[in-house]
Amino acid sequence: MPRYKLTIEYDGRPFAGWQRQADQPSVQQSLEDAAASLNGGPVTVQGAGRTDARVHGTGQVAHLDLQKDLPADKVMDAINFHLKPAAVAIIKSERADDEFHARFDAKERHYLYRISNRRAPLTLDAGLAWRVSSELDYEAMHAAAQALVGQHDFSTFRDSQCQANSPIRTLNAISVNRMGEEIHIRCRALSFLHRQVRSMVGSLADVGRGKENVSWVGDILAQADRAACGPVAPPDGLYLTRVDY
Repeated sequence: MPRYKLTIEYDGRPFAGWQRQADQPSVQQSLEDAAASLNGGPVTVQGAGRTDARVHGTGQVAHLDLQKDLPADKVMDAINFHLKPAAVAIIKSERADDEFHARFDAKERHYLYRISNRRAPLTLDAGLAWRVSSELDYEAMHAAAQALVGQHDFSTFRDSQCQANSPIRTLNAISVNRMGEEIHIRCRALSFLHRQVRSMVGSLADVGRGKENVSWVGDILAQADRAACGPVAPPDGLYLTRVDY
């Protein structure tokens, strides 16, 4: 059975997350249903990461096996046809080795968090960014974020429902930059804990507001206590942008 590596884009707003669920729409289920129409039978789609409800993807990666050996472009076009009207699209399709695994072979995952730092309500970007109306000091946020780089016990930024075996993770890089009215927070690591990025962003926003000082993020990280975490940022601004292999 030929294996295909897919790069996927999706608007997370209509979905309960990436992972297939019994009674709610998911990105994985949408892809599996569309691929089954092409394959003439059930297909399992394995994703590189499980994004939460309302979290978006611009570079999610997945793999699937098909009964027929088809050109990669034809697989992309056919699945995209059957995906309509779901807010999901395959933007790249490639033949992959039989041993390739989208999740287990990943070396690094990249996330972007968009904050719209403006007083006016969002119209076009409603549900696609987090609006913070008070002015944010992005330079202070960036300085505070550097305490998170490296291997740490990230219990402070770990959701209580996280099922990971260990809170120890290595954050390879995190940056905070202003792009006009938007603040972009980018981070990359081999893997993240449940809601880790949103938890870090919410705490960094408190630094940006001037509510907490730059050293506070490092202090609460060292506590390894979920109760020390600041507010959790909403899912609206979070994007899985790239997976490296």
